[in-house]
Amino acid sequence: MLQKVEGIVLRASSYGESNKIVTIFSRELGKRAAMARGAKKPTSRLASISQPFTYGYFLIQQGRGMGTLQQGEIIDSMRSVREDIFATAYASFIMELVDKLIDDEAPKPQLFEILQQALHAISEEYDPEAISLFVEWKLLPTAGIYPTLHQCTNCGATDGEFAFSFSQIGFLCHRCFSIDPYIIRLSPSQVKLIRTFYTVPINQVGKLTLKKETKGFIKKIVRTIYSEQVGIRLKSQHFLDQMEKTPEFFTPRKEDPSPEED
Repeated sequence: MLQKVEGIVLRASSYGESNKIVTIFSRELGKRAAMARGAKKPTSRLASISQPFTYGYFLIQQGRGMGTLQQGEIIDSMRSVREDIFATAYASFIMELVDKLIDDEAPKPQLFEILQQALHAISEEYDPEAISLFVEWKLLPTAGIYPTLHQCTNCGATDGEFAFSFSQIGFLCHRCFSIDPYIIRLSPSQVKLIRTFYTVPINQVGKLTLKKETKGFIKKIVRTIYSEQVGIRLKSQHFLDQMEKTPEFFTPRKEDPSPEED
C-alpha cells in the first residue's frame, strides 16, 4: 500500500553500501522507519529528501515490515540549519528529544506542528537556543509531565511572588514557600517567560532577545525536570554543553582585513 505523508526526517543511518534507513516523523502516521534504496549515491533521487531536518512530502510503500521510501518532494530542505554549527547543534538536540519521546506509528499532529515551527524558526535565524527552550517546555506533557504554571500548586493563588518547586512540579506562591525548602525563587519577568515558553506557539512569539544568563537559568529548571522526573539525557546535550561553555572554539574566525595599499 502506497501512503503519501507530510513529514520531517528525524534521522538517517547507513544500511549497506548504498542504502539508508530513514526515520520520518509524519503528521498523519507519526514516526515511521523506511528503507531508502540507493539514497547514499549522490545521483539518487532520494539523496536530498533523505537528509536529516528535511521537511517534505514522502511516498512510502508500506508492507508487513519496514516500509520503502519510493519518492519525495521537498517543502523546505532546511539548508541554512545544516550550514551553521550552532543551528545544527540545537536542531539536532530538538530532533533527538522528539525522537526519544514519541512512539512509532502514533500520530501526534500537535507535536509535529511544534517541531515544524521550531525548525522553521531556526532556519529563519531566530535564536536556536531560545527555540530549543520552547520545545523542551512544550514537550513536557508528551513526557507525562504537566507542570502547574498558571497558579500556585498548593493553594491555587494567582497573585504574589512565585518560585519553582521540583517536588510540586510547578509554581508555589510566597504563602506556600515553606512546603518546599529547595524552591527556586523567580522574578515576575522569569515567571512570565516560563509561561511563554510553555503556552505560546513558537510562530506567534517573534524574535526574542534574551540574555545568556536568563536562558541558562530557565534551561537549568527544565533540564532538571527531564533528568529527575523523566529520566532522560540526550547524546546531543553533551555537545551542546561543550559548545555553550567554549563558544569561541565553534565560531569561525573572521579573516584579518587586508592591509591598505599606499
